[in-house]
Amino acid sequence: MVKKYILEGVIFFCGAIGMILELTGSRILAPYFGTSILVWTNIIGLILGSLSLGYYLGGRIADKQANYKILSIIILTAAGSVFLAAFSHQYFLYSISSLIHDLRLGSFIATLILFAPASVALGMVSPYVVKLKMQDLKNTGKTVGNLYALSTIGSIAGTFLSGFILIATLGSTIILFILSVALVLISLITNISYYKIKTGLILILLISIGIFNQIKRERESRGFIDIDTQYQRIQIFQGIDAKNNEPARYLRTDPLSVQSAMYLNSNDLVFDYTKFYNLFKYFNPEAKQTLMIGGAGYSYPKYYLENFPNLTMDVVEIDPMMTKLAKKYFRLQDNPRLKINHEDGRVFLNRTKNKYDAVLGDAFNAHTPPFQLTTKEATQKIYDLLNPEGVAIVNLISSLSGGKSKFLEAEYATYKAVFPQVYLFPVNGQNNLERTQNIILVALKTGKNPQLNIQNPEFDQYLKNIYYLPTNQKPLPILTDEKAPVENYTLNFY
Repeated sequence: MVKKYILEGVIFFCGAIGMILELTGSRILAPYFGTSILVWTNIIGLILGSLSLGYYLGGRIADKQANYKILSIIILTAAGSVFLAAFSHQYFLYSISSLIHDLRLGSFIATLILFAPASVALGMVSPYVVKLKMQDLKNTGKTVGNLYALSTIGSIAGTFLSGFILIATLGSTIILFILSVALVLISLITNISYYKIKTGLILILLISIGIFNQIKRERESRGFIDIDTQYQRIQIFQGIDAKNNEPARYLRTDPLSVQSAMYLNSNDLVFDYTKFYNLFKYFNPEAKQTLMIGGAGYSYPKYYLENFPNLTMDVVEIDPMMTKLAKKYFRLQDNPRLKINHEDGRVFLNRTKNKYDAVLGDAFNAHTPPFQLTTKEATQKIYDLLNPEGVAIVNLISSLSGGKSKFLEAEYATYKAVFPQVYLFPVNGQNNLERTQNIILVALKTGKNPQLNIQNPEFDQYLKNIYYLPTNQKPLPILTDEKAPVENYTLNFY
C-alpha cells in the first residue's frame, strides 16, 4: 500500500518544497537587495522560468527512459542545489551586492545562481512522475489531473507552512539545510540505490546544521543577531559610532541603511535626523499627544518619554518581534505614557478614531518605502486625525536634486495637495544637492505662516536647514493608492 502511493507523496512534497524555497529565498536576498516589488519580480519570474525549463526537460527525459532510479537522481540533484545555496549564499551575496549596485541586475543574478538550479530539478519531477504513473491511455486525464492537483496542494501547504511558521521559527538558512535533508530522504525512499551515499549525505547535512547553529551562537555571543520574523529579516550588531567614537548597537532591516541605533553608555540620540522630530514642539508648542509610525529600535520614543515627561505617545510598529527585540537589546521599557500598536501603519490610519497634535513618520528606508504610506489617501488620513494646530513630521530618504530626487518631489507634491503648508529640512545641509540623505518633511494643518528665522539655539540648528524645491521645474504626479511607483523613484529607474 505504501509503495503504491510513493509517487503521490513525491509530487506533493516536492511541490511544498518548491514554494518553501521561493519564500525563503526572498529572506535570503533581503539583507543585500531588500524586499521591494523589483526583487520579488525577479524571484517569482526566474523561479517560474526555471520550473518551466524543468517541466520541459523532465518530459523529454521521461519519454526516453522512465524509472524510479532516474527520478531519485533528479530529486537528489535538487537536494544538492539547495545545499549549495545554504552553504554559500552569505559569501556569494556579499560579493554580488558589492560588485553590482543595480538592484534589478544584482537580485536577478543572485536568484538565477542560488535558486534556479534547484527549481529546474524540482520542475522535472512532475512530468517524470506523470510518465511513471501512466498505465493506460483511458485514464490519462484523470491521472495527470490528480497528480497536478497534489502538486498544487503541496505548494499551498508549503506556502502557509513557511509563511506562518517556518521562517519566523527556524530562520532562512536552517530551512534550506532542512529542505536538503528532506529531498535526500525523498530520493532515498523513491529508490534505494546508492543508499550508502544518500545516508552519508543526510549525515553531512545534519552535521552542517549543527555547525551552523554553533557559528550562529558564537556570533550572537559577540553581539551579532540575525533573526527572521513573519515580516522581515532583522540584523542587530555592535560597532563604534564614527561621529562620537562611542560604542553603539545598531538594527538593520535594509541593505542600504541602518534603521535604529543606541549608544551603549548613554541615552543620547545617535542619528541626527531623529533630533529633527523635536520640531513638533516648535510648530505646535501645546502638543500633548503624539503618534509615531515606525518603531524599530524605539530610539525616538525612548528619548521622547524621557525629555517630555508630561506628554504621551502612541507608536505603530507592524512587527511584534521588533518590539520584543527592542526590549531585549535597546533598553525599551513598558511605560504608561507609551502605547504600542502592532499593525501596518496604513491600517492603523484607516481605523483609528484618535486625535493627535503631532504625527511622526519613520517607516521609510532607502530601498523600499512602503508605498501605502506615501500616497495622497494616506496623507489625507494623517491630516484628518491631526488637531487644528497639528503637525506631521516625516523622515524621507532622497536627494534634493538630480535623478534620485524624484521620490522627494513626488512626495512633496502629494503632501502639498493635502496640507496648506509643507517645508523641507535636509539633515546634512545643501552642500551636495545630489547626495542621498535624510530629508525631514514638515506639514502643518494650520494656514498660519510660522516664523522660521529665530534666535533660539534649541530650534535654530534645525530650522536653518530649510530648503525650497525649485519652482521652475515640472512637478511630478502626486502619489495615489492607484499609482505609486516609489521603488522606481527611489532607485532612479525613471
